[in-house]
Amino acid sequence: MQRKIPPPPRHAYASNPLRGRGATINPIGRFERLDVEPDDENRDPEEDPSNPETLYLRDSSKSALASNDSPDIGFDFSLNPYRGCLHGCSYCYARPTHEYLGFSAGLDFETKILVKEDAPDLLRKELASRRWQPQTIALSGVTDPYQPVERRLRITRRCLEVLAEARNPVAVITKNHLVTRDIDLLASLAELQAAMVHLSIPTLDPELARVLEPRASTPKRRLLAIERLAAAGVPVGVMVAPVIPGLTDHEIPHILESAASAGARTVGWVMLRLPFGVKDVFEQWLLAHRPDRAERVLARLRDVHDGKLYRSEFGTRGRGTGRYAEQIATLFEVSLRRAGLTRRGRELSTAAFRRPDLGPQIALF
Repeated sequence: MQRKIPPPPRHAYASNPLRGRGATINPIGRFERLDVEPDDENRDPEEDPSNPETLYLRDSSKSALASNDSPDIGFDFSLNPYRGCLHGCSYCYARPTHEYLGFSAGLDFETKILVKEDAPDLLRKELASRRWQPQTIALSGVTDPYQPVERRLRITRRCLEVLAEARNPVAVITKNHLVTRDIDLLASLAELQAAMVHLSIPTLDPELARVLEPRASTPKRRLLAIERLAAAGVPVGVMVAPVIPGLTDHEIPHILESAASAGARTVGWVMLRLPFGVKDVFEQWLLAHRPDRAERVLARLRDVHDGKLYRSEFGTRGRGTGRYAEQIATLFEVSLRRAGLTRRGRELSTAAFRRPDLGPQIALF
């Protein structure tokens, strides 16, 4: 008997596709005790609560770097200039992080963007501290550092300037061609074996990408970014992330072949992860955009997560278990070898690290 997909949660704005948005709902956060329901009878007819405007809010964090101790993540420190992401990827595992801020994992995540304006100055102080042990910093570990607003605010650019001055190694992952704007800084670090970039490409289907990742660069533009980075001498790879069973897994060979032709040398992949509120967001996305595939995709997800839509255990959460997960892993390995790619590139080096200058006034102390 087929399982029916549930209707949107009670606290939802809409269940229909929204132009330029990945989520179709805005469920209440899991930490919230109170909620306000829209008064549709008395609402201003010119307002559209189903498609709110994007708000940029100041983030008052006192540190630029976030530490990580998850055993299945390959970095200890990350730098996230933004919280929330305008790309609007419906599957994004980072959506629940917005619930810690009192927001929703749904539309709030892609319409209420927290901006760390002080991140470059905070980063400079942290790298200048004697407590900092030089090591690779992931840019970024949660939300995309090159989401559209970066073109105007240039916070990621200014953070890279600090990293280049300190010669501290950095590993960038993004879905946006905008990364090519900073080739000068990335190339200067690459000369010291202190930079690498991965472009995340879960699909090469432009129509699917348009609704799956509505404000990210097109797959074609991401391949062009790989080409430009490789030509500049920046080590570049591709992340097939996430692999969506029953929807995108068949594209693995084509993605790897195309990325290798563009100049990628390394590759990785991650199985679709749907922690907490992302489950509802992604299920409703399936209903809105791929209703004919919805049951198949959800059934495949349960196949790879031991009967559930998601299991959070370290080591298996990004790969899955069972026969179908093994088939995907095998397909990836075969495709990797045929494309001439490797899983890991050269280790980034801290040999050239130097502590950044804090200026003459601070140096007096």
